[in-house]
Amino acid sequence: MYEKLFEPIDVGPVTIPNRIVRSAHSTALPLKRLIAYHEARAVGGVGMSTLEATGVHLSSPAMRSIIPLHDDAVIPFYKELSDALRPHGMKILQQIYHPGSARAPGKGTFQISASAIPNPIAGGIPTAMTIPMIEEMIEAFASAARRCRDGGLDGIDIHASSGYLIEQFLSPANNIRTDRYGGSLENRMRFLMEIIEAIREEVGTDICVGIRLPNEEYIPGGLTAADNAEIAKIVEPHVDYISLHMGSYWRFHKLLSPMDDPLGHEMPANEPIIKQITKPTIVVGRIMTLDHADTIVSEGQADMVSMVRALIADPGLVNKARQGNTDQIRPCIGSNFGCVGQIMSTGKLGCVVNIAAAQETEVTFEPEGKPKAIEKILIVGGGPAGLEAARTAAIMGHEVHLHEATKHLGGQVRIAATAPSRSDIGSITKWLESEMERLKINVTLNSLVDPDIVEELNPDRIILATGSTPRKDGFQLTTPISPLKGFDLDHVYSSWDIFGFGGRITTEGPAVVFDDTGTFEAISVADKLLEQGMKVTFVSRYESLGASLPYPPATVEAAKERLMSQDFDFIGGHYLQAITDDEVLIGVPFTERMRTLSAKTVVLVTYNHPNRELGEYLKEQLPVMSEKIHTVGDASGTNGIMDAIHQSANLIRAL
Repeated sequence: MYEKLFEPIDVGPVTIPNRIVRSAHSTALPLKRLIAYHEARAVGGVGMSTLEATGVHLSSPAMRSIIPLHDDAVIPFYKELSDALRPHGMKILQQIYHPGSARAPGKGTFQISASAIPNPIAGGIPTAMTIPMIEEMIEAFASAARRCRDGGLDGIDIHASSGYLIEQFLSPANNIRTDRYGGSLENRMRFLMEIIEAIREEVGTDICVGIRLPNEEYIPGGLTAADNAEIAKIVEPHVDYISLHMGSYWRFHKLLSPMDDPLGHEMPANEPIIKQITKPTIVVGRIMTLDHADTIVSEGQADMVSMVRALIADPGLVNKARQGNTDQIRPCIGSNFGCVGQIMSTGKLGCVVNIAAAQETEVTFEPEGKPKAIEKILIVGGGPAGLEAARTAAIMGHEVHLHEATKHLGGQVRIAATAPSRSDIGSITKWLESEMERLKINVTLNSLVDPDIVEELNPDRIILATGSTPRKDGFQLTTPISPLKGFDLDHVYSSWDIFGFGGRITTEGPAVVFDDTGTFEAISVADKLLEQGMKVTFVSRYESLGASLPYPPATVEAAKERLMSQDFDFIGGHYLQAITDDEVLIGVPFTERMRTLSAKTVVLVTYNHPNRELGEYLKEQLPVMSEKIHTVGDASGTNGIMDAIHQSANLIRAL
């Protein structure tokens, strides 16, 4: 199985043991933790991994990476890293770059670029590089390559994509120079070609020299796949491999492909480039399973496949497949909430489904060691919190009994996965459900836990993962003690109703969706109503779609494009004043402004009611057990899969 994926491949002076690789991505980890992070993937069988894009020059503004690549002080770190990874067979490269205008200026730095064209996300007006500045930067790239070689790394990856400095020179939309570095394709490529020439003069063929090129730039007037095919043809003789990746900061989500994008969505843009290349190629872009990766390699669509997020979710993915245990691979759901969304918003890398991601020095991927005592644990609720608690407890040796009130496991994730473009979110609860069978956990469906069941089981501990339900009392945060007038009309629904989990309903357009929470829930409701052919007006307490989600450019922007391309309008910064039979009155808080919207269907997406009643009752009835009754997931007042999984895993591991 997956024979082609597990074949070695020669890339310049190195042999990569298999075709599963990891292209560079930001971690912002301290050096010791960075080593542990990559070592976990090396132990898991990855063929090659590339360290995050790191600035070759001190002028790199707001560098997220703390690797001091611009100085020889980096060499001892590289030697330590190489020594840790070499025994596992994984090859390690360093991606070298300068962000140019794609990073906001930091302390003591300023933005530079090919031309003085602002970046749409970073802002600011960069300084167009002078010839001496260009020459100094070329030398900095060469020196960075030397440091990588001297530190024992297997190679470098020249980052000429993703809207960073080299691509800013390549792009006719970002490069309007009139000197020998601008104008024709030959001139726009001069900066890159001189960088490659300087690197080869410095390191020769001692290490692998690869390059990441764009396939589609997604800037009006920018590089097309045909342009990039020509660039690849010119570059190919001078490098050992070509890695392809789409996007720029003009369309940021295409750099990171959330679940809204189709699986393998970059492959059509790759095809005209790869078909004319003979050097090894690497592709990326929503390749989430080994089945998909194997198809790409076996059919000759690429030589290697990068699976970054899938390997954040499960670093042992490759070896589990080798051992025939693909059913034990913890799946990535592709939301971007825990990885890129979190690192861009908080500076900390994480993962929705893997509590150990980027914490490998403190947290093990699976629970290890013995608990203080083996217990009989009753878990109430079969959503992500309850399922993760049950799985973790079973692995640790506890006797686990899980009771779910409905006839299906999955909780609210099961509802969310029925929304357009959101089916991947259900892969984690489906996998956790399969783990209930593998671990032979006692699962009882259609079971409303009451004191009689508790008395019959006589558990040592109770985990309440009872979730939350939509409120039916007209609550909205702007007017918390004044119920919304008209909330109880027949055409007013919750998100559960829209997705068929609240009984039979009748909907017709036009529709108004009110978003009080800024999460993906209201976006999914709008998607569903648009799918049914309705005109949808989206009213939010927030000024933008998905405003409370981590880093919206990576997590929400794709959905925004999809919604805005249909019969959809967005009104931000408003609350609901009243609902009538055919209208919704909206206003701006603390002003006299009022507007009227036509609406035959109204959906209220506001804060849910945490289902805590059972826990409160049990603590009253069983005071001796009060310290052995725990609440996790939405019932605890949190919201979302990441909190549910992390809370449960951490609680059980601490017992």
